[in-house]
Amino acid sequence: MDQILHISLEGGQARALVACSTDLVEAARRTHDLSPTACAALGRTLTASAMLGAMLKGAGDSLTVTIRGGGPIGAIVCVARPDGVVKGYCDNPQVDLPPRPDGKLDVGGAVGRDGRVTVVKDLGLRDPYVGQTRLVSGEIAEDIAFYLTASEQTPSLLALGVMVEGGRVVGAGGVLVQPLPGCPEETLARLEALAPHLAKVSAMARAAGNAQELAKAALADFSRETLEARQPRFACDCSRERIERALLSMGETEMRGMIAEQHGAQVSCHFCNKVYDFTEADLLALLDEGKAEGGTRA
Repeated sequence: MDQILHISLEGGQARALVACSTDLVEAARRTHDLSPTACAALGRTLTASAMLGAMLKGAGDSLTVTIRGGGPIGAIVCVARPDGVVKGYCDNPQVDLPPRPDGKLDVGGAVGRDGRVTVVKDLGLRDPYVGQTRLVSGEIAEDIAFYLTASEQTPSLLALGVMVEGGRVVGAGGVLVQPLPGCPEETLARLEALAPHLAKVSAMARAAGNAQELAKAALADFSRETLEARQPRFACDCSRERIERALLSMGETEMRGMIAEQHGAQVSCHFCNKVYDFTEADLLALLDEGKAEGGTRA
């Protein structure tokens, strides 16, 4: 079962988030018919987004992670909520590259390295928080760890992994470790030494039956106390009503042009590929409704 654990390390000297996300990433693979390389890239980003989303406080909060690196996969966009629900897509889900010399999927080559990570947090305030940093490697984990360290001033070690075999996701997960204020130098050194071990997180996630087992394998040398557990899942919250609002936001002139030229509209959701059909009559009724509510611009 997929799970995200909030863990206190060494009696509160540091904290960790440990995620098993195999089912979540497999659901994304099926939804978008992802190639193995695209599955690894989007799966890592979905896992990281779900972990960051789990740290949000308000029930209505949300977080959007966008990665654009100039590579053939195009943009990767993921949206997460604190309840563990996450959705995401990449521009080119069929992009696939030869494996790297070490046999691993070439996520960095697909994503590219000339670009940025952008994180937008909607916390219910007047303006959302927007943070942005350059890409480090295009391998996702290093890039998001650098964002957390540079933009949010939170030193972070992040490992993400997706293992695909026989066209299916057989293991996916992530481990995020952050020292807390006052963390002793000795513990800091031990945390930093984790990096080579955590590079095997996809294999550990495959072998682990649950997040507790993954935490034990990844953080065996640290005392651990699980503070909270959440169940992440891949799901889209799109609806016909949301699509209608998006159409109205285009403005009356563009909508009437659509009616005249196409006699209707077909809109698909990037996150789940669901298609919404609108007839000419639907669009005319929508315009009338928007006018009645005073919400349609020219």
